[in-house]
Amino acid sequence: MTIIVICTTIYLAYQGYSFYHTPIEERFYHPHYNWFKSSGIYGQGLGVIGTLMIFFGVTIYIARKRYNFMVKYLRLKYLLEFHIFLCILGPILILFHTTFKFGGIVSIAFWSMVLVVLSGIVGRYIYIQIPRTIEGRELSLNEVKDLKIDLTTVLKTNFSLKDATIAMIKSITSDELSASSTYSVSSVRKALIKNKVPKRERRTILKMVKKEKSLSGKIARLQTMQKLLKYWHVIHLPFALIMLVIVIIHVIVTLTLGYKWIF
Repeated sequence: MTIIVICTTIYLAYQGYSFYHTPIEERFYHPHYNWFKSSGIYGQGLGVIGTLMIFFGVTIYIARKRYNFMVKYLRLKYLLEFHIFLCILGPILILFHTTFKFGGIVSIAFWSMVLVVLSGIVGRYIYIQIPRTIEGRELSLNEVKDLKIDLTTVLKTNFSLKDATIAMIKSITSDELSASSTYSVSSVRKALIKNKVPKRERRTILKMVKKEKSLSGKIARLQTMQKLLKYWHVIHLPFALIMLVIVIIHVIVTLTLGYKWIF
């Protein structure tokens, strides 16, 4: 999906570079003005397709999350990725639909859309900080703690590591985010090499250490991230509603003024 977004952006920029690069007051004389202009087949088509992408991405995600639409077939965490994909690609198409010319009430819709996209990226970061089940259900603090293993016992039993190395690992996998440790995963790797631990065992140990370190960080940040996610919804939703309302007004006004619907 990332590749599609990047390739689409590059293609659209390449196709219309000469037109978009032309000063606004001179675009009327461009040989492909009727094609690239916002009301042209190409320009309007980008706007329509981009808007439909956003509407579909938002609608299908809300339907699944709040009303359990197709709950047996749509996993929430994968649908979130698809929602983000459509709501990034859609605004890119709309950006080219505007021909980089913003003004009037449409500018409010555009900048609302930009804020929705940016807040969505922030929300995505907050979302992935909260551990979830494979179906996408948010885990409680106790459920997250249950995911951790007794790493000290496992290391002693299965790998016979020295106490100094185990103490080093314990210091960087502590549940306390504020716990000061002068060690890192790199330090553990060097210690394992120094103690001549076989390569295969090193990989296994480092994988467990990284997993435990990640879980410890998430446990320490869990309550903060849960609060941030609640506040994030308060910011994200209003901008999305503003964008929706103004887009509807924009379409009605455009058709009222006599612009033809290309489809």
